[in-house]
Amino acid sequence: MPYLLLALAIAGEVCATSLLKLTDGFSRLWPSLAVAVGYVLSFTLLGRALRHIPVSVAYAVWSGAGTAAVAAIGAGFFGESLGRLQWCGIALVIAGVVLLNLRSTR
Repeated sequence: MPYLLLALAIAGEVCATSLLKLTDGFSRLWPSLAVAVGYVLSFTLLGRALRHIPVSVAYAVWSGAGTAAVAAIGAGFFGESLGRLQWCGIALVIAGVVLLNLRSTR
């Protein structure tokens, strides 16, 4: 159950972050409200997941997965380009999350 909560927290954060561009600097009401709801939901679920998952692992997975997903969404839906250097950065973030998770099992 804690990892389901973490996955839902990631989904909420990814949705909220992806919608930030649509708020037009928080000048559009509905996208701005959706961003606020997404972040509140994300932090609430992350807090619940932290009852059972170490903070180093949960935050690494939450932020790393969110970063990679938002970068992919930016490239796929907003036409943002990702060069080799950016892809390498995403790969390093994912590698860091994996290494933190390996360390937590010891």
